[in-house]
Amino acid sequence: QVQLVESGGGLVQAGGSLRLSCAASGSIFSPYVMGWYRQAPGKQRELVASLTSGGSTNYADSVKGRFTISRDNAKNTVYLQMNSLKPEDTAVYYCCIVVSGTRQYWGQGTQVTVSS
Repeated sequence: QVQLVESGGGLVQAGGSLRLSCAASGSIFSPYVMGWYRQAPGKQRELVASLTSGGSTNYADSVKGRFTISRDNAKNTVYLQMNSLKPEDTAVYYCCIVVSGTRQYWGQGTQVTVSS
């Protein structure tokens, strides 16, 4: 089992920044992929950014150049640094991990609201 706990969401004005954290615990073995997803009201959940155990990253086109995914292995924590936030970034952000391509776990989600 893997547990994921997100934090760092909140209300910010357009152009501002937030950093989300996802603390992971449990049975995590390479290879794995950790990702941040988001879901806005009335929309499907979408991938925002991902980071593999090998260090490869991937970003949605809508956040490239503004968001950065990173990790602290010592703390088993993945971060999403979000800069130049826009109202359309408003959503519930979820942390997700897929271990060995088979086991998938989700965090509880954290609300990000960007005011115009």
